[in-house]
Amino acid sequence: MLPTKISIIGAGSASFGMNTLVSLMRSQLLRGSHLALVDQNQQSLDLIGRLAFRLNHDWGANMTISTHSHHNQALEGSQFVILSIETSPREALWRQDFQIPLKFAIRQPYAENGGPGGFAHSIRNIGPVMEIVDQMEQVCPQAWLINYTNPMMRICDAVARYSSIKIIGLCHQIMVGYATIGKVLAQDLDIEVSDEFINTSATPTLIPLKRQVARQTLEKIEIKAAGLNHFTWLLEVHDKHTGEDLFPLFLKRWHSHNPFFEPLTRKVFTALGVFPITGDEHLSEYLPWVSDPLTKPWEKFDLSLYDWDAWETAREQGYRDIQNLIKSQLPVDQLTNTDSEGAVEIIENFIGEGNYLSQAVNLPNRGFITNLPQGAIIEVPALIDGSGVHGVGVGELPEPVAELCRREITVTRLCVDAAIHGDRQAALQCLLLDPVVNDLDLAQIILDEYLDAYRQYLPQFWK
Repeated sequence: MLPTKISIIGAGSASFGMNTLVSLMRSQLLRGSHLALVDQNQQSLDLIGRLAFRLNHDWGANMTISTHSHHNQALEGSQFVILSIETSPREALWRQDFQIPLKFAIRQPYAENGGPGGFAHSIRNIGPVMEIVDQMEQVCPQAWLINYTNPMMRICDAVARYSSIKIIGLCHQIMVGYATIGKVLAQDLDIEVSDEFINTSATPTLIPLKRQVARQTLEKIEIKAAGLNHFTWLLEVHDKHTGEDLFPLFLKRWHSHNPFFEPLTRKVFTALGVFPITGDEHLSEYLPWVSDPLTKPWEKFDLSLYDWDAWETAREQGYRDIQNLIKSQLPVDQLTNTDSEGAVEIIENFIGEGNYLSQAVNLPNRGFITNLPQGAIIEVPALIDGSGVHGVGVGELPEPVAELCRREITVTRLCVDAAIHGDRQAALQCLLLDPVVNDLDLAQIILDEYLDAYRQYLPQFWK
């Protein structure tokens, strides 16, 4: 299969696009491959394309680089398709996903992957994703789709159940688990932790601090976790070099750690006896105990919303940084430490017939978690080699956790069915089963509001 063709759809992203591009182009194994960069935003595409040409020259990657404003121009002959897209404008639509239910006193904790906002986010993105998948079935039916688009579980479910394309989903949220354990065991593992690392929220200022701790921790321990995307649970933690079980030590240190660090995680761990590792923000999206308008648990647990304005500003700064790098004659060696988003390791081990353990892969359940439904999209470790993706079996999840996961699996499938078929009844049932919604009539009102607000994106609901 060497060299190979890789299409990156959503390549114009200032963060994902650049990280993915850099990690692929510095790969020795992928030298001589064809990178097809796709983005509907021509300005962003031109920018990332110019960066790609410079890296190709400076690093001697000997790659063929092509840029395309539509996936139909790029997919033919692809062996791998990397997908990270969002219906635009991302921040404005996400904010509206939160605000529409708020008019009816339903306050979501985060509104990205779960809750009514997760429904709205899904039905906007599933249509464009399936257009890409339909084209893949025609021109590159054997290609692997590596997905980063959120809501991860629902996008993967749509592709897995409504197409013949092979899909795996990758998410770096397990790094929050490494950052959390590293902070708690900092003295034991000799890990440097900034005093400003006070929680795991996804704010632009905190993310570098989390990454710094996670990188150090990753060198010293190994986590085994399973569940659903953004809803995974710690099963094991071992010393990476000695194999020592570190969970007893972690448990001891956790009980004496600052009680204001991840208070929702702390409460759920105490109640269920299983440690959730995705951080309070994402954890809150799938729980039925964080949206009550009387008790206001978001205040008690200090659950912050996504900072839409800050991230819009950060993305604009990211584009300026890329532009400055292209214009300057400064060396690009600073990019060699850019974090991989995980796709390069998957592709290298597919085509090089390696043997790579990816700690968190989203794929259909084939008995990997025995008390979750077959075929449901789950997140487990997986071995990647020349023959494909092999999920690692973890047995049963503790029953309270499994029940929470089963509910979210049902919500996911109803959401996907609604989006694919324009089925308003399935959409209503999806909202009624969501843990955030607590009123029959309000579920219908919110559904109608969403479908009307996003009518231009949802022709299937307006036949």
